[in-house]
This record gives sequence, structure tokens and C-alpha cells, in this order.
Amino acid sequence: MKKILIIEDDIDISKLIEFNLVDNHYNVTTCLDGKRGLELALKEDFSLIILDLTLPNLNGIEVCKNIRRQKQTPIIMLTARSNEIDKILGLELGADDYMTKPFSVRELLSRVSAVIRRNTIRKNQQTKDVYNRILFEELFIDIEQRKVIINSEKINLSPKEFELLVLMASTPGKVYSRDSLLEIIWGYEFEGYRHTVNSHINRLRNKIEKNTDEPKFILTTWGVGYKFNEELKYLTSESLQNNFK
Repeated sequence: MKKILIIEDDIDISKLIEFNLVDNHYNVTTCLDGKRGLELALKEDFSLIILDLTLPNLNGIEVCKNIRRQKQTPIIMLTARSNEIDKILGLELGADDYMTKPFSVRELLSRVSAVIRRNTIRKNQQTKDVYNRILFEELFIDIEQRKVIINSEKINLSPKEFELLVLMASTPGKVYSRDSLLEIIWGYEFEGYRHTVNSHINRLRNKIEKNTDEPKFILTTWGVGYKFNEELKYLTSESLQNNFK
């Protein structure tokens, strides 16, 4: 049974979500406080966290940031704030989806199912490689340890930057449109969020490319989207086994 943590200070909303999740065969834990919610999120393994933005003691933004420093548990942010800045901020901090109050319970249940399903698919894709390691010339990616190294220097990536890099590096030469990246990584299909993809690609390039004006790893296919450079020398996991332990 999938375990879900609800961090929501409105008791009525929390009970409404809990009732419907339990009715759909989820194991639910509730918390009314941001600080306590963070403790639970880090202590236990949940399939999903539903996180309110405005919480006592520790707000949802800080809770999300702290969770992402240690875990990759999927997060749906649920809040009364509906302006664009809050939505983009929530997504770029590592939230997987975003809903505003008032909300449809049916839609929330649908998104819960979709986010859990996408996370399961991503995990399965990442574990197809026995050693979970990718090496393109000087760029080394350890998927299991979520580690990226270039020329022996560790590169710190945000959760979404890392997911973008792994997705494209796992399929060199495949062109991803902004819409497809938005759907695969964030689960969004809304046109207004396409610049979220652009900003993440730009930050990723700033961290891994020697010259962002002439990128080596992540290339732009004009009018379509982005791809990982298929012409780079690729080392298989078997060849890496004895080099990275």
C-alpha cells in the first residue's frame, strides 16, 4: 500500500484529503505543522507528500527545500496562492506538481496517481543499467548516488537539473521538446510553464558546459527542443566497473 504524507494546517481540508485517499486504498499520515511534517518526511519513506505552502513554524517552501536536500520523495504543493510567481517558485524548488485551493478532489486524486506513476517509471528507467553510471568523456554521472563529476570536480545540481541531465544523457541524440520535458520531469502540460524548462536548461549548462555559447553536452535543436550530444564518446557500465567503485 502506497504511503502518503499530508502536511496541511487546515484541519477540514486535511481530513477531506485523508478520507478520499484512504477510500482509494492509500496509507495516510497527517501533520498540521511544517516543522513536524519535515521531521516525518525525512524519517519515514513516503510514496508522495502533499504539502501546503502556508504552515505554522516552518513554511512549505522551506519544508520543500529541506526535503530536497536529502530525499527525492514526490511532492504536490497545495495552496491558496494562485499567482504565477508562487507556482514557478514551487516547481523550481523541486515540487512535482502544484494545485491551488479550492480544488477538485477528483483532480487531486488523479494527480496523486499520476505523480506516483511517473516517479515509479523514472526509477525503473534509472535502474535498467546494472551499475547506474554514465560516462561521456569528462562527464561522469552516478545515478544511484545522484552525483555528477566533470574533470574530477563534483558538480552540485538541483533535483530537476539532475533529472533533466539523466534523462537526456540516457538517450543521446533523442530530441525532447519543451512540452515533453515539462511532462516527463514536472508532469505539466501548460504552455505558461515552458520557460521553466528553459531556465533549468540554462542553469544546467552553466554548471556542466565549459562554453555555454558553444555547448558540448546539451545541444539546442532550433524550433524543436534539446538533445544530448550523440557524437561524444560513451563508456558503457561494463567498462566503468573497475574504474569507479
